[in-house]
Formats: sequence, C-alpha cells, structure tokens
Amino acid sequence: MDLVNAIAKREANPNVPTLQPGDRVKVHTRIVEGDRERIQVFQGTVMRLRKGKGATASFTVRRIATHGVGVERTFLANSPRIEKVEVAGHAHVRRAQLYYLRGRHGKAARLREKRTLQVEQTPVATETPTGE
Repeated sequence: MDLVNAIAKREANPNVPTLQPGDRVKVHTRIVEGDRERIQVFQGTVMRLRKGKGATASFTVRRIATHGVGVERTFLANSPRIEKVEVAGHAHVRRAQLYYLRGRHGKAARLREKRTLQVEQTPVATETPTGE
C-alpha cells in the first residue's frame, strides 16, 4: 500500500496550467522511438477535465485532423511525459464536457471566442521636486 500512496501523493506537474473546458491548447509531449526521444505537439480544444486526486487527474483534447476526422487524446495531468501545456485561447462554453462537438462538422464545430477586457495600465506620475 505504501507504493500506491507514494504514487498518489506525487506532486502536480508544474508545466500544466489551470485548464477549463473550451480552452485552445498546445500540449508538448515527449515521444520515445527506439533510442531517440523527441517532442510532439498536439493542438486542439479541451473537451473534458477529470479532476481526480493526485495521479488520476486527466484532460481530453480534441482536434480536427486531415479530411475532417476528429482525433481525441487523453493526457494524464501529472504525467512526466508532458513537457509543457500552452493555452492559446479561451472559448465561451456553458458545459463542463463538450461531447456535443463529436457530432458537429465544419463550421458548426467552432466555438465562440471568449473576449477578455484588457485594462490599460496608466503610468504612475512621479512628482518632480520643486525648487521651494
């Protein structure tokens, strides 16, 4: 039982940011082919988050491959094989799991982009010393 607890208590992968369904992400994973190792990028939309405790947390990313074929891939959030996850954008969604995207094709499978208000930073005026 100590081995199971040790695996479950493994700390989270710091290269995985906080994700939400509808995020457009680029997942960089390490692929081992024979004696060589390379980085492969899988870019798509986060369809599902499974927030488990410790080693059981995972997320599913869907992308549209050639000829309109949808490809889904599930990643373990705490896997050491994940090099990094980049969030490219956020979409406005009202569901926790986006399984309805499986039945949509072409432009119907697009998600509306979430607009965020960017507040302009005004420079703080520094007081100049007066000759009093």
